[in-house]
Amino acid sequence: MELRPVTVPLGKATDADATTDDQAAVFGVAGVSVRFGGLVALDDVSFSVGPGEVRGVIGPNGAGKTTLFNVCCGFVRPDTGTVLRHGRPVRGLRPHRLAGMGIARTLQGVGLFAGLTVLENVMVGAERHARAGFASTLFALPRSDRDERALRERAVEALVELGVESYAARLPGSLPYPVQKRVSLARALAGAPDLLLLDEPASGLGADEMTELGELIRSLTARMSVVLVEHHMDLVMSVCDRITVLDFGKVVADGTPDEVRDDPAVIDAYLGEEATHR
Repeated sequence: MELRPVTVPLGKATDADATTDDQAAVFGVAGVSVRFGGLVALDDVSFSVGPGEVRGVIGPNGAGKTTLFNVCCGFVRPDTGTVLRHGRPVRGLRPHRLAGMGIARTLQGVGLFAGLTVLENVMVGAERHARAGFASTLFALPRSDRDERALRERAVEALVELGVESYAARLPGSLPYPVQKRVSLARALAGAPDLLLLDEPASGLGADEMTELGELIRSLTARMSVVLVEHHMDLVMSVCDRITVLDFGKVVADGTPDEVRDDPAVIDAYLGEEATHR
């Protein structure tokens, strides 16, 4: 993968103030290691993301990005190390606990419910704000009317923000893939998180759609922090305040986009050792 100059100017902050103090961090991991049998997937990995910051995680194929994302989401328990939320260890992290912690995530695929409409899918993302629970809302059980109105309002707001409100009554399977990706992101935003975990959100998108995605991610920092795991380097370099680079499960670089772009270890990881001698 080639490290190319930034082509999408989005007004990203890159000054020294972007450095995240661990005490002020919204989220992070400290000394995380994961082994699958004899394979070391992550080796003493640490990073943190501050308020209103976009933290990128990049690396070549097999670097450990997906494993790190799964640790952050609670899909994988680290063998050693700690997941931190507002500087405090999180014990027994599981995916179903994320929403209650103010954390939303999207996965590499869209992960939408095929039997629910677009609006109903996004309402699921807002469920933590419902007193009666989404099941009561969906099946019109007692005391659900007020919740249903509130969830619908939140869902519609998220759809409008993503520009896909016209698809509210459609089923996900009838929509183009880029629209499904927007619906998936709308569902994450409907829960009003203060931390958004994005796993390769640009996959399957064209250049124009990727530019719009970058602009959206930067706009979100007014109300949340973002951890972005991505392999499209133009997007990462354009939107991230700081970037963590993995290679063979280890952190080989960490810094601003300019610092990371010029780091010999990063060039070596992506382009091979010969590239550092040209």
